[in-house]
Amino acid sequence: MARFTLPRDLYHGKGALEALKSFEGKRAIICVGGGSMKKFGFLDRAIAYLKEAGMEVQLFEGIEPDPSVETVMKGAQAMIDFQPDWIIAMGGGSPIDAAKAMWIKYEYPDITFEEMCKVFGIPALRKKAKFCAISSTSGTATEVTAFSIITDYAKGIKYPIADFEITPDVAIVDPDLAETMPKKLVAHTGMDAMTHAIEAYVSTANCDYTDPLAIFAIKMIESDLVASYNGDMAKRDSMHNAQCLAGMAFSNALLGIVHSMAHKTGAAFADYGAHIIHGAANAMYLPKVIAFNAKNLTARKRYGVIADYMGICNKSDSDAKKVQALIAYLRKMNDDLNIPHCIKNYGADSYPCEQGFVPEDVFLARLHDIAVNAIGDACTGSNPRKPTVEEMEKLLKCCYYDTEVDF
Repeated sequence: MARFTLPRDLYHGKGALEALKSFEGKRAIICVGGGSMKKFGFLDRAIAYLKEAGMEVQLFEGIEPDPSVETVMKGAQAMIDFQPDWIIAMGGGSPIDAAKAMWIKYEYPDITFEEMCKVFGIPALRKKAKFCAISSTSGTATEVTAFSIITDYAKGIKYPIADFEITPDVAIVDPDLAETMPKKLVAHTGMDAMTHAIEAYVSTANCDYTDPLAIFAIKMIESDLVASYNGDMAKRDSMHNAQCLAGMAFSNALLGIVHSMAHKTGAAFADYGAHIIHGAANAMYLPKVIAFNAKNLTARKRYGVIADYMGICNKSDSDAKKVQALIAYLRKMNDDLNIPHCIKNYGADSYPCEQGFVPEDVFLARLHDIAVNAIGDACTGSNPRKPTVEEMEKLLKCCYYDTEVDF
């Protein structure tokens, strides 16, 4: 038996934020990040709509990119003090992911972070509050997923929390919010969405319910992402829907080792100047992982279906040739989005450069531990090819040096 879970309600299209007027409750807490929602007036509108619904509103602001365990605990305490009926998470993936984790701690104050990270082991929520997610970026799709990513900076590791219990009750997918994204964020979140859709399609947990969502999202992203990056707002609006479809797919089909590697490298080199931004990590690693997974015949065939659907090869081509066409297409997309091809060339502010911020000797010194952690990541279990620690090390080296995957 399998399960397919999505939010109870999904409001979409321009002006969908107004759905907040219809919410019923006494108190709502709004969790937001660095200020863009306030800057562009969306936070004030959300507050006004909730007050029109008769609710007292409190803010929890300043959730950082790659939210920390400490922020989660601080936000949960604010919820315990305020006792909201609704948790409204607004912005990109970071405030929504953080608020999901806060929600768990609010409902179960004695739960530890380690217990929260047990895959599909969270007790039943909604005893105190319901959850609404309002996405402002077009990539993470956390507004419709059963996942949250929280960073333990002391360990330099991002931990995925995975449980259908944290699937939001309501998702609001209003493209007006996405039109405010800076160009670089369009690129990174867009490639995150492409990775979600491709990994969901080849995941060992794919099914008849997830495949149509994944494959159609891939086609939309192929059509819309680069144009959205270059300022086409109609394509930007379309990408907001595409990333949500990809999220619906992967929340139920799960992901693979592109995400395992991104989770475990993202904060691993923070002491050398920056994080490897999640979407950029996915973009760099995806072509390498496709080459690795394509040694599995079932995965190779499914990558071939993706290439056929995208129209980037001849249908008479061999599956192996179709895989190469897909890899080439994704590398060209990275070029068009100004994303580097490997960690070695990942430089300041995520842009390509001759020598990035991760020195070779540091990478090699930390390689084994990163590989072990990636193998243990929650996303590894549904990858179509099961890597050993040695293979994961070799794959990560390919992602550092941009060398061919021949194993």
